[in-house]
Order: sequence, then structure tokens, then C-alpha cells
Amino acid sequence: MSPTTTLYDIDALRLLEARGIERCDDDGFALMARAGEAAWRCVLAHWPQARRIVVACGPGNNGGDGYVLARHAHESGCDVRVLRLFGHAPATPLAKQACDEYITSGGRIVEFLDVQAALADADLVVDALFGIGLSRAPDAATSPLIDAINAQPTPVLALDVPSGVDANTGYTAGAAINALRTLQFIAAHRGLYTGDALEHVGELELATLDLPASLFVGVEASAQTCTVDALQAMLPLRARNTHKGRNGHVLCIGGDHGGGGAVLLAAEAALRCGAGLVSVATRSEHVSALLSHRPEVMAHAVASGADLHALFGRADVVAIGPGLGQTEWGRGLFDAVMASNKPRVVDADALNLIAQAPRMLRPCDVLTPHPGEAARLLGCDTSEIQRDRFAAAKLLCERFGAQVVLKGAGTIIASPDARPVVIAAGNPGMAVGGMGDLLTGCIAAMLAQGLSPRDAVIAGPLLHASAGDAASREDGERGLLPSDLLPWLRRLANPVRR
Repeated sequence: MSPTTTLYDIDALRLLEARGIERCDDDGFALMARAGEAAWRCVLAHWPQARRIVVACGPGNNGGDGYVLARHAHESGCDVRVLRLFGHAPATPLAKQACDEYITSGGRIVEFLDVQAALADADLVVDALFGIGLSRAPDAATSPLIDAINAQPTPVLALDVPSGVDANTGYTAGAAINALRTLQFIAAHRGLYTGDALEHVGELELATLDLPASLFVGVEASAQTCTVDALQAMLPLRARNTHKGRNGHVLCIGGDHGGGGAVLLAAEAALRCGAGLVSVATRSEHVSALLSHRPEVMAHAVASGADLHALFGRADVVAIGPGLGQTEWGRGLFDAVMASNKPRVVDADALNLIAQAPRMLRPCDVLTPHPGEAARLLGCDTSEIQRDRFAAAKLLCERFGAQVVLKGAGTIIASPDARPVVIAAGNPGMAVGGMGDLLTGCIAAMLAQGLSPRDAVIAGPLLHASAGDAASREDGERGLLPSDLLPWLRRLANPVRR
């Protein structure tokens, strides 16, 4: 697997499609034929035993791809049924041509009237209802068909995008196909790697349709993914003569009454990710517990922001927020950190305090909001954040001038003057209290070890998410705890071994 995948928005995909047609001597049907044939090869590769195939075709060119696939399947001796809604005959010239060729070959079409009759005994269902152009909820006529496909146990292959998923943002406004596999055409679609889309795409596959790399010259990508394999280039071997001072000093601030565990998780993550020194500034009541659990941490009792000034002098990076609270104590520490000149990783209640009194930060600072915190920072509803996670991350970056880690399924990294990155790792088991505290420590450790802010906000979340995946493989996702990731943070922080 490549450590990165380049992602494109719909405008870029449309341009690439137009260039692809030019490469096919301006024959749009030739490109459609390539897509349909690629889809048939995908069926043969993953479901070679499938003999009864249902292809749900919409009226547009995505439906045309489905008709081409159906013709190949029929001519190969499969029992093929094209399923379409009443009144949803092909509406584009290319789709009409594909449909005519399918019918001429002896193919049959059935209208979606009876769920049992339409989908009975199928070995595979192919979704070719809507392509990348759909950015609204499916209409009242189509939603029952999507629900029926989702309700049956047969595996589903989606062509280009699962119908109902916005290929630009990943948002689903209504019913959407649950695919076991999605075959994208020409280039990877950015919306399929984050948010709601992850519930629907299954395994992602790309068919380039044999188009040359020159097709992409001058076409701007809108994002890229990073997988665990990218860590090897970001975290090389340390020099033999290194010492703790070269690996940075992280100061973790937080842990009001009842929140001592949160700041400890951040501190221990920083240590496991390779920080040379880690200090904790917290309530006096937590100091003995922190030291007994993790004696490598230098724990300091602080009563107010004034107590932090001496600690700032020794720290390279400040991580504030885990367990901080919003009492007078937490606000005093927050104000002191905001007045300091140290690079800052800002999480949890520190984000809420910024939302209450917005201010510009610096490119060396990092904000790590989940969607709810992002909504408070932008003064909007959480649903607006999830409707377009790319736009939300970009707006946060512009409004606050800092690096942004928009957490969630398909975490998005936004940096000033840089392409967004989607973290292609993580799992639902990580949806538990304390995981964000761990992430704060991971990012702070990367900064402390000398990574640039841009590299740190990629490496930290990637390491964190990949550790979550590794830990979940042992005993499953449900019941996964932040502390379960700690051994894996250390292992994955050393992708290159001596």
C-alpha cells in the first residue's frame, strides 16, 4: 500500500474526465466502455463465483457504466438483471447507448416494484444509481430502493461512489448505499475518505481507466491521505550520540479536580512517542498519584498561572487542555499559556476557552478540536461541521492562524498554505474518553523532537490512529482504552529499527 493517496474534488474530477474523453478521440462512450469493463474486471477479481448479478442503474452516466458492466456479465454467461426505477430510463446520450447495447445483447431490465422479486437470489448487487454529481439527498422514489439494497445480505459493489454519498465532502444527507467495495474511476475522490462516507464505502479501489499520468498535469489536487507507512520517512533513526535534551521537553498543563487522569494520559503519550523530558503542571492533589503511576514524569503542583513561569523556561512545547476545566484555576493557567511564546498544543477545555474569547494564534500552535469543539470555535452547529469537514478545517485554520487537527472518522489536518491531509487510520473503538488527551501528548512529542509544525500535526495523529488500529486487532474495538495504545505508540514510533 502506498503511504499516501492523492485526492481530488469534483471540479478536478470533471476536468480529468473531460481530458480523458479527449484522449479517447473525443469519444465519451469509449471512456464509459473502459469504466464498465474495469467494473466487470473488479467483479471477476473479488466475486469470481457470482452468477446471479443485479445491477441497479440510474438515469445518468453512472447508470451507463452499470449497463456496460451488465452487458459484459451477460455475455459471459451470468444471470443478469438491470434494476431501475419506473421513469428512470437513461437520460443522457451515453447512458442510452450503453443501455441499447445491453438490450441488443439480450439483456433484461426489471422495474423496482417488488423488493423480493427484484433482489431475490442475487450473488452480487452493483450500485450504479448516482455518480459524483449527486450532492443532495436521494429523492423519495429512490430512497426505498437504496433501503431495500441495504436490507438484503448480498454484497454490494458501488461504482465510482456509493449512491447518496457526496463525493466532495463525504456527507450523506439521506439514504445512502452501504457498499462492501467502492470502485473509483480515474482518480481518488476526496469525500470518500472522511466523515459519513466511511460508513458506506467499504474497501476503496481505484481504476485509472488506463489514462496516462500526463492527464493530471496542471490539475490541482485538493487533499491527500497518509497511512501508517508514511511514518518511516517522518521518524528516522536517532543519532547514536543523542541525549534527552535533543529530544525536547514537553510541559503538559491540566488536571483540575476530577481530571488528573487526562493530563497523565497526555504526559505518558508524550513519553512513549519519544519526548526526552515531560513535566506536568496540575493540582497538588494529583501529584503523588501521577508520580506513583509514572515516575518518569516530573509533576509540579500549581495554584495559579504565576506558578507556570519558571516551568515555561525549561519547556520546548506546552500542551494545555486535558482535564483543565473552566474554573478560575483553569482560566488562570490558560491565560498564562496564551501569554507565553512557546509552541502550544491546545485541546479540550482550552479550546472552549478560546471559543469564548477568540484570538489569533501562530503557525507553530496546534488546535485539536472534535466536531463539537470545532462548532463552538466557529459559532455554528456540529452538523454544519460534519456536512463539510474539509471546509470546516480550512476555516478554522484561516480564522485562528494555527495548525488544525479536526478529529473524527477520517481526521483532517489543515495547515496554513498547505494541502489538507486525511489520516487514513483509526477505528470506532477509539470513540472513548481520554483518546483526545493521548493525541495531545503525541503531537506535543513530535514538536518537541524537532519536527516542523506541519510534520508534527501529521505524524502525531497518524501515530495515534495507527496505534489504535494495532491495539484493536488484538481484542477488538469495543472496550478499547486509551492506555491500551501506549505500548503501540512506542512500537510504531520506531518504524525504523537498528
